[in-house]
Amino acid sequence: MSNRKTDREPSVFVVDDDPAVLKSLVSLIEVVFPRVEAFCSAAEFLEAYQDDCPGCIVLDVAMPGMNGLELQRKLAADKIDLPIVFITGHGNVQMAVGAMQAGAVNFLEKPCNEQELWDSIRNSFDLDTQRRRRKTRRRAVEQRMAQLTTGEREVFDLIVEGKYNKQIAALLGLSVRTVEDRRSRLIKKMKANSVAELVQMALTH
Repeated sequence: MSNRKTDREPSVFVVDDDPAVLKSLVSLIEVVFPRVEAFCSAAEFLEAYQDDCPGCIVLDVAMPGMNGLELQRKLAADKIDLPIVFITGHGNVQMAVGAMQAGAVNFLEKPCNEQELWDSIRNSFDLDTQRRRRKTRRRAVEQRMAQLTTGEREVFDLIVEGKYNKQIAALLGLSVRTVEDRRSRLIKKMKANSVAELVQMALTH
């Protein structure tokens, strides 16, 4: 079962094959977070989820078919960077460590402490927001860099390395004036206010 939201407010995606547990988790989460979508299997979640939907997953580990850890690996392979809070009644230390090393926000045992669950979801929302902002910045930088000519990109790379105009001119066999012209154009295209900002864009890229 699922209840799709049409806006872009963060949602909690709850995945558990036990209908009673799923209903209980949804009721508990809705006390604090009104936007909750429930799924009875990993396959059902994958079929419904769209990568532009922000939020996090509250995910059972032991499920028939694709289990929670396999879903975590599947999302990573598909480059879906959605924070995960695992909940399990069958966990062990090795399983928990593996999940956390793979990027899980938390690994809670059933029945979980409600405050710990709510805090884990809040932390997941914060993490998801940060990741999406970084992705948006990276996409913007990539679009601007795609507008650079080959010559402008050569100058860009050397500026980022800390080279001065005269050094760049010597390295590329150009006049200083040509380097200055390319530098002026690329700074305008990149919408940068300083060399430091260009360096930051390069790191983002």
